[in-house]
Amino acid sequence: MADSAAAVAAAAKPVPLLKDELDIVIPTIRNLDFLEMWRPFFEPYHLIIVQDGDPSKIIRVPDGFDYELYNRNDINKILGPKASCISFKDSACRCFGYMVSKKKYIYTIDDDCFVAKDPSGKMINALQQHIKNLLCPSTPFFFNTLYDPYTEGADFVRGYPFSLREGVPTAVSHGLWLNIPDYDAPTQLVKPLERNQRYVDAVLTIPKGTLFPMCGMNLAFDRELIGPAMYFGLMGDGQPIGRYDDMWAGWCVKVICDHLGLGVKTGLPYIWHSKASNPFVNLRKEYKGIFWQEEIIPFFQSAALPKDCTTVQKCYIELSKQVKDKLSKVDPYFDKLADAMITWIEAWDELNTPTGAATKAPNGKAK
Repeated sequence: MADSAAAVAAAAKPVPLLKDELDIVIPTIRNLDFLEMWRPFFEPYHLIIVQDGDPSKIIRVPDGFDYELYNRNDINKILGPKASCISFKDSACRCFGYMVSKKKYIYTIDDDCFVAKDPSGKMINALQQHIKNLLCPSTPFFFNTLYDPYTEGADFVRGYPFSLREGVPTAVSHGLWLNIPDYDAPTQLVKPLERNQRYVDAVLTIPKGTLFPMCGMNLAFDRELIGPAMYFGLMGDGQPIGRYDDMWAGWCVKVICDHLGLGVKTGLPYIWHSKASNPFVNLRKEYKGIFWQEEIIPFFQSAALPKDCTTVQKCYIELSKQVKDKLSKVDPYFDKLADAMITWIEAWDELNTPTGAATKAPNGKAK
């Protein structure tokens, strides 16, 4: 009888959304014990783990998860000379996971992010909310004052043009964090004890022409729509800047989404960010970026892509040319970054063709 009841319960258990269409990408330098908390939500999905730092270190993954693991040796083997575009000793290495994935959707999360609870105390299935965001249209051309009009209990308000109510495909779902806010080093230093306890039950489309600081620790995107633009730049070892990897990608992505008529959402879901990074270490990584961003942001605000840029790759290559032309005057680093952007696209295209797909050789187990 008990076995029968268990069978009925198993049969009634809903199939996870996009189970065979989504990869979870995790950059790490440590054992992934944090996955135990995420097991109810992540276990049905395939994980791509990108190991940063010492490739000889053994990364332990809890039993029961379906995963493949890549370290620096694997990256060098798969990409050859083009591996130079993948950052080392920086979480920006996660974008290698985006490149080798063969799924339509990606969710990426940091290993210090835990399951959050909503105001009622219920555990938040962040992945499920991201999927809902991606599967619903965005409204970048006209702001809806009730936020996401496709959410249950909401709709388009009076005065919203009917011609725009179909929306556009959503390329990016940008989630938020409770507990440790995603602050820059100067803000961390003046507000060392500040914690984010505000749970705002809202999702909204970032309007066309508006940039935002994208955070990579709780992020999902449609790989087929925007994947080639999700390059997290050159950061970490040997580079003059860090902690701008996700924001650089976000600025590039937003310009390209605006050009191609795609949407970016931000808001729900929340995760629990458990650990504050060292603000003094962060300041050493960020200090040049803090000055540079005053010129980077106006560059992206004024960036225009020609009409013949009809694919993400064409848009990204054009953007790289503009980076080289205009930002290399700020610092020679941007000349190097522009070249890396081209290398990234070349590597992406090589790996994402029928012949390139056969060159994958993960280190670790894959089920």
